[in-house]
Amino acid sequence: MTLYAIGDIHGHLEKLLEALSRIETDGGPNARIVFMGDYVDRGPDSAGVIDVLARGQAAGREWVFLKGNHDRLFERFIDPDGPFFDPHLMVGQHWFAPALGGIETAASYGVPVPDRIRQTELAANLRAAVPAHHAAFLRGLVNSHHEAGVFFAHAGIRPGIPLDRQAEQDLLWIRQEFHDDPRDHGALIVHGHTPIETATHYGNRVNLDSGAAFGRHLTAAAFEDGKVWELGAQGRRPLNPTD
Repeated sequence: MTLYAIGDIHGHLEKLLEALSRIETDGGPNARIVFMGDYVDRGPDSAGVIDVLARGQAAGREWVFLKGNHDRLFERFIDPDGPFFDPHLMVGQHWFAPALGGIETAASYGVPVPDRIRQTELAANLRAAVPAHHAAFLRGLVNSHHEAGVFFAHAGIRPGIPLDRQAEQDLLWIRQEFHDDPRDHGALIVHGHTPIETATHYGNRVNLDSGAAFGRHLTAAAFEDGKVWELGAQGRRPLNPTD
């Protein structure tokens, strides 16, 4: 059975629709897809992206939705008891810092972010603008998915820790400790989170974040019998391990 995956979308609805079209061409309308998280921030239409994904989920499609760090920032900010702030962020950093993209996400829901506003007021404004089924979608995201020798996680894993005991903080945020570890982790780890020029197979891991957030393309990939392909305009291209 073929399993598909789509890298970090970051509010780019048109790129998402193109990736879904490529998967449907390759695997039909009922293809099973793992979405790698980071549906929101930086791009122009985070609300539109979530709406498409939530509608697919409601229609019963075989889609798995991982939680990305940006999705958690959004989810925590609009929590009814919040806003809550992510402890991983640097001191003085917040979701509405220009580099993170919260301003663009709020704008996609029609909520402006003026220079001077209390975050409690901004959270209330955004909470009122976000449809209930969008908030429910964010709450229902999963941290990982393990199937047929492939382990999907937004950022990666903590090496040396069993896959079924990974902490959410690592699954959403880890970078160098994971990237620099050449060991076999007991499964092929598929992740995003760290943007690179093009999807790359490193032998023990595959990075699908090809930088859609920064104007590059959104990767759609196919996994089948231990092999990996990237789906392009001309169909499948083998994604083989680099030397």
